Amino acid sequence: MNAKSAALGLGIFSIALGLTEIIGARRIAQALDAEGHEGVLKGFGAREIVAGLGLLQAPAHSSRMWNRVGGDGLDLAALGVLAVKSPRNGALWGAIAFVVAATIADVAVARALDAETGEALPLVA
Repeated sequence: MNAKSAALGLGIFSIALGLTEIIGARRIAQALDAEGHEGVLKGFGAREIVAGLGLLQAPAHSSRMWNRVGGDGLDLAALGVLAVKSPRNGALWGAIAFVVAATIADVAVARALDAETGEALPLVA
C-alpha cells in the first residue's frame, strides 16, 4: 500500500464527508433520530474538514491520520449514545458500520505511515 497516496485520498474523503455533514445536517439528524442536534453534526463536519485539510497539507505525517482515528472515536461515541436511544434504527446502525469501516482504513493507513516514517505511536495494552 502506498500510505501517502491513501492518506491523500482519505483527506479528500474527509473534506467531502464534512461538507455533507454540514450541508445535510437536518436530513442526517432526522435519519439518525437526532433532531435538535444539527449543530453537533455541523461541528463534526467542521472537524472532518479540518482533518482532511491537514492530510492534504501533510499526507506523510502519521499524526494527521491518528487525528482522524480520534475523530472516528468521537463519532462512534456519539452514535453509541444514539443507539441506546433508538436501538432499532437501521440508518443509525448503517452509520455505525460506515464509521467502523472508515476507522479500520484510518488505522491501517496511520500504522503504514508510522512504519514508513519510523514515528510509530506506542500501542497501549
